[in-house]
Order: sequence, then C-alpha cells, then structure tokens
Amino acid sequence: MTAWQFTDVDREFFAREVEPFLPEKIFDAHAHLFCHEHYTGNTLPDHLIGTPTEIGLAVYRDHVAWLHGERTQGGLFFGLAFNGDRVGNDTFVAQEVQQGQLDNFKSLGQMIIAPEMEPELVRQEVRRHRFVGLKPYHTMATGVGPTWLAPIEAYLPEEHIRIAHEEGLTITLHMVRERALADPVNQATIRRYCENYPNMRLILAHAARGFNPWHTIEGIESLRGLDNVWFDTSAVTEAGGFEAIIETMGHERLLYGTDFYVSHMRGRCVAVGDSFHWFYAEDMNLAEKHTTLQPVLVGLESLRSLRLACRRLKLTDAQVEDIFYSNAADLFSF
Repeated sequence: MTAWQFTDVDREFFAREVEPFLPEKIFDAHAHLFCHEHYTGNTLPDHLIGTPTEIGLAVYRDHVAWLHGERTQGGLFFGLAFNGDRVGNDTFVAQEVQQGQLDNFKSLGQMIIAPEMEPELVRQEVRRHRFVGLKPYHTMATGVGPTWLAPIEAYLPEEHIRIAHEEGLTITLHMVRERALADPVNQATIRRYCENYPNMRLILAHAARGFNPWHTIEGIESLRGLDNVWFDTSAVTEAGGFEAIIETMGHERLLYGTDFYVSHMRGRCVAVGDSFHWFYAEDMNLAEKHTTLQPVLVGLESLRSLRLACRRLKLTDAQVEDIFYSNAADLFSF
C-alpha cells in the first residue's frame, strides 16, 4: 500500500472512526499546493514520485474528500518547494487561491518567505498576490546547521514579524529544536514576537510541533495570556497536544488542518522517549507478530486523535464545529 490510494481499509476506518465525528462544514487551515517543476535543481522527494505533477486546488479537493467527504468549504494554502523555486511556487499558490475564490471556495494563501528576503519585498509581494500571511520554514535557516536545531530567528527574522504586524498578517510557524514548545529558547522568542507585534497572528503548526505530545503539554503554559497565537492540528496523530492546547488556551485557539499532501501518506507519528518517529507503511513489516498491520492515511489517524481529545474533554458539538470551521472564520474574517 502507498500514498495517494484510498483503500477499502481507509473507507471502513473513515466510516467507523471519523465520519460520525465530522461537522457539516470544514475549513482546512494547513495545506500545501505545488508542482513537481518547482523542485527544479533539486531532487524530487521519493514520496512524491508517482503523484500528480501539478498539485493544485482541483487535485486537493478531489483527494481531501477521502478525509472529509464533501464537507470542505475552504482552506489556507501555501507552497512546499522551500528550497526550490519559491517564487514559482508562491505564484502558483496565488493563482490557485484566486481561482478557488471565483468558484466560491473560501481559499486563502500564505507566501513562502526566506529569511534573507528584504522586508519591503515581502510587503510588496504579499500585497501583489493578496496573500493573508507568511510561511517560513527551517530548511531555509541561515547561519546554523543542522537546521532542525535552528532558533526561530534564523528562519523567521524580526523584520518579517514587523511586516506581518503592520500588514495584519498571519504566520504559520513549524518550530524546530529537539523539544519544540518545551524549549525555553522557543518559548522566549514566541512570547517576545507576540507581545511586541500584537497585530501579527501566529499559528503554531502541528499543535506547536506536538508530534511528541509531552513537548506541548510541558510548554503550553509559557503561552498563557497571549491573545495573538493559534495552533493547527495538522498531521498530529496523538491526542495529548490537542488536549493541552484546549485546556490551557481554549478550544477557540485550535484550528483544524490536514497538512495535505502529508495527510495522504500512509502511517502515523508516535512519541518515542523525548522525541518522535514517523512510521510509514512502506517501512513497516506488515505481517509483524500476531496480526497483519493495515496502516491508514495520516489524515485519518490525525482526525481520530482529534476526536479522542474532544471526547476526553467533553467538548460540545458547537465547540467541535468551532475547531473545524468557526475559529478560522473568526481569524480570517470570512
């Protein structure tokens, strides 16, 4: 089994574990659009071999139905070619988003930004493409290595935060460093940026990179009281980080997201000691021990984990609807 297939196992899992939980309207706050050609000069990642060469809004909408049925009303989209043709990828996203709006699909875009970009160029391009936010990523970090250990300032400099504040932009941040939100360096930077630039709205991706939920559980208290920070659920397959966010910051700060295309890979991420590990179907011994393993799509695993968090915290149907749609509608004013 590979990604980009919707199997009978997926269908049964969706019908039993996911569909009864889904509200009628869904906004996806974390999804990637890109073309293979945006990797010009770079090797196409193995997991993209055999996928559509142009992964635009039409491909997204066809495939996200595997996770949501026909409930998806819109999404926040950004590129993926962080170390490839960023300009081409940003232009593609802007075109796809604008076409989606013409089709009454609530599509919004964020622009990939490299730390060396001149602040006024960031402002200019955001206005030109009508982006609602910025998308930094650690692989573009400067002056550090490996980038997995980079402080936030190395790939999201303060001058870009200032532009976001002045333009009222969102920023989707996938923080790194080994302990993510439990790292005091990350905590201090997030708090300083949010307090000094209150008109910037920060979205901490992957439940504040809670792939190991204990990092979010341990660190979430450091963000209490900040009113311009949100979190998305994208590609997180353990419930603890969601629970910590809801309990400490309120369910109004959690946005549902798929992390499409990662959502359509097959496997899950689990906490291992003080870190985490991704298990993908192609790397597993599917006949291990006493049973045959039948991995499902990452997006389905993430939805079941969100369902578990909402159930444990006894959220109402209205609160669940907020996470899937209304929180984003309030943040982005649609």
